[in-house]
Amino acid sequence: MNEILLIDDDVELLAMLREYLEREGFAVGLAYDGESGARLALTGRFALVVLDVMMPRLNGIDTLRRIRAGSPVPVLMLTARGDDADRIIGLELGADDYVPKPCTPRELTARIRAILRRLQGAPVADDGDPTLRAGPLTLWPASRRAEWSGEPLELTSTEFNLLETLICSAGRPVSKEMLSERGLGRPLTRFDRSVDVHISSLRHKLGKLRDGRSCIQTVYRQGYQLIRD
Repeated sequence: MNEILLIDDDVELLAMLREYLEREGFAVGLAYDGESGARLALTGRFALVVLDVMMPRLNGIDTLRRIRAGSPVPVLMLTARGDDADRIIGLELGADDYVPKPCTPRELTARIRAILRRLQGAPVADDGDPTLRAGPLTLWPASRRAEWSGEPLELTSTEFNLLETLICSAGRPVSKEMLSERGLGRPLTRFDRSVDVHISSLRHKLGKLRDGRSCIQTVYRQGYQLIRD
């Protein structure tokens, strides 16, 4: 499935992006407001949603809330350049990544492909075992399922990618640079807090260890580490 949903009230921008994405081999659906965009996103038709933050009536943040209440579909936010507040709120609510506006169709397409590659080409453990385990955490990369102590976890695609990267190196620190490359499909940039925000969300979704600690530990100047046991 390679159909992309674009949600933005800028009619001319959507026409340009649609033309470019269709030339790149994607099918494209359009919505010009948050209400109709959220309804379409929840149909299950789309592989990914591109959602603008600044829209009248139902803005992008509230639209994202509606989408996340009923679907794990990957969401790429379009945010105003330099607006860190909207960016962080969007990531905290479950957006997979963001692109600052104005952006080129080429850049947007590259980000879309990066997210879809992470979905379709998730790595597996070195021994080829499709089941990955660390303490009470279990992941099935092929079906992109995760459980904590036998209970299913509701993860966004980016959260799953980050957790899989961590579990493949359980017991060892993983740098933010590697997490950004493997989890978000792009290099880490200066002042980019995306990885930190996603890790914070994962900590809230995962249960605590027997001693009360989070299973994801910060390792000073090295990154993050998933505790093995």
